Amino acid sequence: MTKAEIVNKLPYSDPFLFVDQITEVSQNHIVGHYTFDESHDFYKGHFVNFPVTPGVILLECMMQIGLVSLGIYLLRDKNFDLKSNSTVAMVDNEARFYKPVFPNEKVTVVSDLEYFRFHKLKSKVKMLNEAEEVVCSGIFSGILKPGDE
Repeated sequence: MTKAEIVNKLPYSDPFLFVDQITEVSQNHIVGHYTFDESHDFYKGHFVNFPVTPGVILLECMMQIGLVSLGIYLLRDKNFDLKSNSTVAMVDNEARFYKPVFPNEKVTVVSDLEYFRFHKLKSKVKMLNEAEEVVCSGIFSGILKPGDE
């Protein structure tokens, strides 16, 4: 499975797709990128005259790359299609925020697998800004269940 195929299998589309590309992927690790375009509607009201990316959107970006994309890769040999016959749900997250992310800023999400068993995926995930500073980090877990099980 190619990195582009992983992105194409994500069950999201604009304006709620927060993955531009996957640059590394293995059984235990994934790295992806996203640029927060200034045209996103949430910037219009999230701090007037000083737009900042909402924390919940940062968490969503981290989940889309650090859990869902990694899960798609880990389940590549199964009948796993999030767009039609499989389920995914966030179970838990422990996140800490350190720096803001501004419009037009490119972020990098790095995720290291803790475990994947009984359909539960748990990873240590961090988001870096363009200066390679940690923006936020946490431990995330979710359920990824192929449709044939």
